[in-house]
Amino acid sequence: MTAKNGFTHPLARLAAAVWLLLAGTGVASAQVVLAPPSPQIGSSDPVTAEPPVARPHTKPCVVQLFQNLEFADFTPKVFSYMPPAACPGPWAEVVFTADFTVTAGRQYDRTAAFYLGHASIYYGTTAEPRATLSPSWHVERDVTDLTAIFRSPQTGEANLGNFVGVSGGVTYNGLIFANAALEFYPASQHEPAPQTADLIVPVNGSGGDAGTLNTTAEQITQTLNLPRTVERVYLDVIAQSQSNDEFWYFCVPNDQTTNLESCGNTAFRETEVTIDGQPAGVAPVYPWIFTGGIDPFLWEPIPGVQTLDFRPYRVDLTPFAGVLSDGNPHVVGLSVFNADSYFLATANLLVFTDHGAQRVSGGLLSNTLSAAPSPVVTENIQENPSGPTFTGSITVSSDRDFAITGYVDTSHGRVETTVEQSVKFLNTQEFDVSPTTDGQNAQQTTSVDSVVTTREGWFTATSEQHFSYPLTINYLLTFNADGSSTQVTTVNQQDHVRASGYHNGPWDRTVDEVVESTDTLFLSPSFSITGNSGALTTQSYRSTDSASGGCYSRTLAAKMQKLTAIEDGRGCGNGDRQY
Repeated sequence: MTAKNGFTHPLARLAAAVWLLLAGTGVASAQVVLAPPSPQIGSSDPVTAEPPVARPHTKPCVVQLFQNLEFADFTPKVFSYMPPAACPGPWAEVVFTADFTVTAGRQYDRTAAFYLGHASIYYGTTAEPRATLSPSWHVERDVTDLTAIFRSPQTGEANLGNFVGVSGGVTYNGLIFANAALEFYPASQHEPAPQTADLIVPVNGSGGDAGTLNTTAEQITQTLNLPRTVERVYLDVIAQSQSNDEFWYFCVPNDQTTNLESCGNTAFRETEVTIDGQPAGVAPVYPWIFTGGIDPFLWEPIPGVQTLDFRPYRVDLTPFAGVLSDGNPHVVGLSVFNADSYFLATANLLVFTDHGAQRVSGGLLSNTLSAAPSPVVTENIQENPSGPTFTGSITVSSDRDFAITGYVDTSHGRVETTVEQSVKFLNTQEFDVSPTTDGQNAQQTTSVDSVVTTREGWFTATSEQHFSYPLTINYLLTFNADGSSTQVTTVNQQDHVRASGYHNGPWDRTVDEVVESTDTLFLSPSFSITGNSGALTTQSYRSTDSASGGCYSRTLAAKMQKLTAIEDGRGCGNGDRQY
C-alpha cells in the first residue's frame, strides 16, 4: 500500500523486508469420517484444526493429476485427465487431494489455482519457508458438485506462479512442489450418487485463469449458450484480494490515504454478479490473510481461516433459470465494488436441467436488488499539525436487503423460486498516526442471512443459510529513538455458518471456526526484521450435523512457531456422536 506522498504503509514495507530474517538468520451417517491427521507436537509444518473430507465406504479409484510438479516460474503447468476406467460412475463422491512442499530458503506466499476444463477445482495460497524450515502440508475438498467435468477427458492447468531468482538484490530460492489427485467413490445401494449439475461453465479471465479486477467498473464476463431446459443455476465465486487490495479491511477513504498511510476506496469490498447487465446476486468477500500477511510469525504453524484452501461462496441464480432457457445467448458478469488494484476472481456456473422436457419456459417475476451498494462512510479524524498527528476513527457500513423471484414451467409443473437476502457490512477503525507511532485497530463484520423459498404446486420448501465473518485486528508500530521499531499485532479471525432446511425431515448444520494470534516483531532502522517474541496462536473448529447427529471439534495451540497442544471433542456434548 503506497500513499500519495511516496511513503509506503508499514505492512507493505514488512512484506518486502521479512525475508532478510526468515531466510538469512534461520531464526454424514452413511459415510466414513476419517480421523483428522495427527499433527506432531513441536512441529512448525502448517497445520489446521479443520476436518478431512468424509468418505463413503466404497473403495475409490484414484486418478493422479500430476506428481512432484515443480513451480519455479509463472508459466501454467498443463496436465491431462482421463476418467477412471475401473470406476466409470455413477460416483457417490469425488474428492480432490493435494500435497505441497516449499524448499527451505526465502519465498513469498503464492496463489495456487488448479483448473480442469478451465473450471476451478482448487484455489488457495501457500505457506512460506525459512532457512531451516521446508514446510509441507495437505489439502482436500469435496468436488462432487463438479461431477459433470469429470465424465470426459479434460486438459488441466496448475497455475502457481513463483519467482525464483534475484530481485532488488534479494535472492528468492524457495521452490514449490505439488502432487494432486482425484478420488472416485463408486455409488452403491446404501450410498447412492447425489444429484449433481448437468453442466459446469467456467467464468474466469480470457486466459482461462482467474481474471484481474482493478476498479469497480471492470468486469469478468462469460457468454452463456445454455440448453433450453435449465431448471436450477448456481454460481460458485472466489474473489481474492491482491496488491493494494491485499489488506482491504485496513483501507480508508481516498481523502485520508496520505494522512493515514493506507490504501484507498474505504474498507468496503463486495463482489457483484450480473446477468445481461442486470443485478443478479451478491458475494461478500472473505477477509483471507495469507501466511506472509501483516506478520508471518502470526501464521506459523497455524495459518488463518481458509488460507491454504479457499471456500467458494455460492450465489443462487435459480430465479433466472427461465430467462437462461430462452435459447438466446446471455452474459454473466463478475465485478468487485471498490476494487483498488486488484482482485483475482474466478467462478463456476452449475447448471441443472429438466431431464423430462425438451424445452422449458419461464421468466423473472421481480428483482429488488440494486445495481450497486451504497456504503455509508463516517470520518472523525483530528489533525494536530505540530506532529503532525492524526487520531480518530472511520466507519464504513453497507446494508442491503433484496428479493429476487423467478419461475420455470417444467415437465413436473411450474416451479417458482424466491431468493431473499440481507447482506450487512460494518468496518470501524481507530487511528493514532504520528512520527513515532502508527496505530490502526480494525473491527469488521460481514453477515449474510439468506432464505430460499421454492413453490411447486401445493408444496413449498424453505431453506436458510446464515454466514458471519468477524475480524478484529489491533496493530501498533512504534518507532524508537535509534531508528529501530517494534510492531505488536493481535488478530481474531472467524467464520460462522448456519444452514437449515427440510429433506426427508428437518436438518441443520453448523460450522464455527476461530483463529486468534498475537506476535511482536523487532525491526531494524532499514525495516528488516531482527527478531520476534511472544508469538501465540490458537485455532478452534467445531461442526455439527443434525442429520447424522455428528459433531466434530478440535482445538490447536502454538507458541513461538511450534505446535504445543491438540485437544479433540471439547466443543461436543456427551450426547453428540463425535468423529
